Amino acid sequence: MNGMRAAPPRRSPASGRRLLPAALALGLLAGPAPGLNAQQPAPTGAAAATVPAPGTAVAGPSVREATLRQLGVDYAIQLRGTSGAVGIPFSVRADELVTGGNLRLNYTFSPALIPALSHLKVSVNDVVLATLPVDPAAAGRPQTAEIAIDRRLVTEFNRLVVELVGHYTRDCEDPNHSSLWAAIDSGSTLRLSVQPLTLDNDLRLLPVPFFDRRDVGRLTLPFVLPPGATPEVLEAAGIVASWFGALAGYRGARFPVSEGALPAGGHAVVFATPQSAPAGVAVPPIDGPQLAVVPMPGNAQHKLLLVMGRDAAELRSAASALAVGSPAMAGAQARIAGFEPPPARKPYDAPRWVPSDRPVQLGELAQAQDLNVSGYAPDVIRVNLQLPPDLFTWRSHGMPLALHYRYTPRVRPDQSTLNINMGQSFIGSVPLRAANTLHDAWWNPFALPLLPDGTVAEKKTVQVPPQLLAPSSQLRLHYYFEPSAGKCQPLLANVRGAIDPDSTLDLSGLPHYIAMPDLAAYANAGFPFSRLADLADTAVLLPPAPTAQDLGLYLGLMGQIGRSTGYPALRLRVGDARRAAEMADKDLLVLGDLDRQPLFGEWRARMPLSQPAADTLRLELPDWLRRALDIVAGSRMRQDLPQAAQLDLHGAGRETAVLAGFESPLRPGRSVVAVLAQPGQGDKLLDALQTPELLQRVQGSMAVVREGRVESVLGGQPYYVGRLPPLTWLQWQLSRNAFMPALLALAAAALAAAVAYAGLQQRARRRLE
Repeated sequence: MNGMRAAPPRRSPASGRRLLPAALALGLLAGPAPGLNAQQPAPTGAAAATVPAPGTAVAGPSVREATLRQLGVDYAIQLRGTSGAVGIPFSVRADELVTGGNLRLNYTFSPALIPALSHLKVSVNDVVLATLPVDPAAAGRPQTAEIAIDRRLVTEFNRLVVELVGHYTRDCEDPNHSSLWAAIDSGSTLRLSVQPLTLDNDLRLLPVPFFDRRDVGRLTLPFVLPPGATPEVLEAAGIVASWFGALAGYRGARFPVSEGALPAGGHAVVFATPQSAPAGVAVPPIDGPQLAVVPMPGNAQHKLLLVMGRDAAELRSAASALAVGSPAMAGAQARIAGFEPPPARKPYDAPRWVPSDRPVQLGELAQAQDLNVSGYAPDVIRVNLQLPPDLFTWRSHGMPLALHYRYTPRVRPDQSTLNINMGQSFIGSVPLRAANTLHDAWWNPFALPLLPDGTVAEKKTVQVPPQLLAPSSQLRLHYYFEPSAGKCQPLLANVRGAIDPDSTLDLSGLPHYIAMPDLAAYANAGFPFSRLADLADTAVLLPPAPTAQDLGLYLGLMGQIGRSTGYPALRLRVGDARRAAEMADKDLLVLGDLDRQPLFGEWRARMPLSQPAADTLRLELPDWLRRALDIVAGSRMRQDLPQAAQLDLHGAGRETAVLAGFESPLRPGRSVVAVLAQPGQGDKLLDALQTPELLQRVQGSMAVVREGRVESVLGGQPYYVGRLPPLTWLQWQLSRNAFMPALLALAAAALAAAVAYAGLQQRARRRLE
């Protein structure tokens, strides 16, 4: 159960019930992560295919189980009030059938609850499974209940709900009294018995079964490549890997590579030409770009996705058609005729990125239903923001967030507010006012008229501080309705709040300019490669004879960039050191190690690396250059990052991977990200990029990835990419260089002196005349 992450919480619109940040898929149980959900579109086409009907069951039943902690709930769940509830969504893969289930619920309840009036109610898809009484003898102590789940209740998408029905007195009571509580332990376990199914061989089902959105675990999809694959074949594989990476999103994706041989089991993608079809695979006659789905030899439950062509160019056409979708994809086999790739992408127009050339509506970033909440304890409204990492926010007063919001007005003035946060950082709040009950809006400009649905509408523009804008950010809007009922006062549960989808966030006033190298920009957003979503300005340079592990790392990195952009790498170029010169006008992703990648030797003078001994690698920026840069360009050193690191290339030192960024030796202003991975260590790097706790530590100019930890180093000669308005550029240079004002003053004085001297000379000549 690896790669598990928490998802944004959701609430039941009817009762304000809290929906846990979790989901369950039967292939690998895990919780989804914030930031990458339905509001961030993936490539269209096959990704939008309908879900298949269950096929034929085959042998091999198994049990899937996960704790709430593994589902992303790493805290005790508190149910409060007279009807507090929590919901846990879970889903079932299209190629698996549930035959039974069980919930092991660990819980504790308040000693103040009255047994005759209180209980815990457990249900699946609104069908009650059990009611758990509150035994006074067990009050306040941990309890465990085993609850069976009828397989007939489980569908594709499901919701498990635990609700507290609690009362502490037989007289009138305060529905928010502190004694009304129950706690659900995050160690509670959900188990499901599943039977595999055999699906039809049908391209219309794509991306199922190779990727199933119900399965929220990490995607592991083997690729079978021809032995000695050419750069053009590897480009086709990169297109498909980036597409699956975009589909997988927060789950992360791995693409183990085998050359000419099928994997032992599971689904796989096979790239085949008439000369390179794997043995045992029933490859249909290849007369052009084609796609097909066939059963794995010896196991009809597992499928092979065949990407076929007579040559590498046709393989690329078939891969591109698969990634962007084609009307021809239907049945077990399809021939791609007359495929035209979509137009080239423009800078910063990745589908998952917030547009930076116009105000963007929140309705473009989130579903309308996710912008509505209800109840006195509503969940936070979350809007995930994937931002270009090179937004230049220096001296910016903030980005305008124009909120149009509606809410049930208060009966009387109180402390109710709409709170606005960016991540965990508070931005501001606006009061929720009482309604106009005297119908005097025609003469009173401060009155709030009621809308037909019983809410009031207001507008407010707030400035989002620029320092809060990270490449992966989350706007959080929380309605706080002050409970004002008290004892013996009924608490109406029909309060609502909503953010109108036409609310906007405007980033268009910010230029694109960033100091490089910056590995945080690469790790979080694939920058600078992702500047063009189709990777038209990107080239990958592999070792001269790449191993299967090298190719698996390359495909995994393409999946990571696809995850960031939400678009396949349709214009990616692949080569080796011999083709480096012809790719000089591109940003370069260079893979290998010091022994097998000749470019690392050729560029060592430009890389922030030195090798003082044959078995030692040192990563640092020389002291003399660091001091010179401080004097000439102003200090950019961060005190929280070390200036050097040293690796022993023997023993444990070989179990490392290094990311290093520097300016391209082939073209000023272009970037190189070097991936130095010792044999077999590429998976550690992918783990770091797909694990939030490790990802946030990838910073600076170099990052050393060891087992379970990342050490970043600040080194490398700085350079800048992007463009600033002339006046902003001048102000920026003056602010960061102590000598620049003096030099400008001297230049201005010299110019004034020259003008004065010329004027005096001309005046003297006139007098002599």
